[in-house]
Amino acid sequence: MPTITFEQPNGTATDVEVAEGGNIMRAAVANNIAGIVGECGGQAMCATCHVYVNPEDAAGLPEPSEDEDEMLDCTTAERTEHSRLGCQVSLGGALQSIRVAVPSDQV
Repeated sequence: MPTITFEQPNGTATDVEVAEGGNIMRAAVANNIAGIVGECGGQAMCATCHVYVNPEDAAGLPEPSEDEDEMLDCTTAERTEHSRLGCQVSLGGALQSIRVAVPSDQV
């Protein structure tokens, strides 16, 4: 089962298992991970599931879609080259684990 490691701004980390095809935002909300809101329910319309993907993991991800790229310009916390919307990153197949850092601010 794929695993997501959520790292909080204070350095604490929580591992969450997710079903094949599950995304970072839904896993975070279902497991009460602080700092991930998912206000729009996963439609890439709010940027409240912004995460920083570990650089080693980011290399294996597809490029953000045009919609995701536009929403990443609207994040409360600074956008970096490793910023992604959690609702747009699904696990499964070759991606069995990922480590993400939760920004200090989402809204």
